[in-house]
Amino acid sequence: MCSNVRDMMTRDVVSVPTAMTFKQVARTLVDHAISAVPVVDAGGAVAGVVSEADLLRKEEFRELYYREFYEAPGRAWGGYATGTAARRKAEALTAADLMTAPAVTVRPDTSVVRAVRMMDERGVKRLLVVGDDGRLAGIVSRSDLLRLFVRDDRDLETEIREKVLAPARWLAADTVAVAADDGVVTLTGHTRTRSGAELAARMAARVNGVVDVVNRLGWEEDDLSSWRPR
Repeated sequence: MCSNVRDMMTRDVVSVPTAMTFKQVARTLVDHAISAVPVVDAGGAVAGVVSEADLLRKEEFRELYYREFYEAPGRAWGGYATGTAARRKAEALTAADLMTAPAVTVRPDTSVVRAVRMMDERGVKRLLVVGDDGRLAGIVSRSDLLRLFVRDDRDLETEIREKVLAPARWLAADTVAVAADDGVVTLTGHTRTRSGAELAARMAARVNGVVDVVNRLGWEEDDLSSWRPR
């Protein structure tokens, strides 16, 4: 069923202290082949995050400075107001100066669906996972979440049979057949009621890795046709 972030996150996370120098932060990203790194304070709590884009601000401003210095002396840095976040990062000497804060964080029990929505809403590629004490517990990225959709078809069939259909007391699980093909699950057979057939399909669709559900279940009693919401 729908997983939590703790099921998908990377637990062994590279992090840097707030006092780490610009060059050391850059070296950390290069050595570990990562595009961003969490920044933690002396107590281990998450203070922010530094990305490749943050580091590259320095090169961006260096080019801007020299272009304006030679083309229009006296106007160097004129394109950016003093104190802007971009200029602060360009002048940064430590991780504390470089980082974007506060970092976008989630708790380990946050649902994967909510995590995906947060990434979309906040325009980020990763979320830092923190415990109740604010300390770094892990990190979850878009690529981590994509693993949900590459599960083996036989694995999907087994989970739907054993964890969705078998525990359903209102359903005779042996009357429903499950077949998955490239993540698309087809349910065939029959149930006692139409509502039972539709509920089985909805529950199967909630299993991680299911791309779509084709509901071909028949039913003995149409208990929905006469139902009207009040």
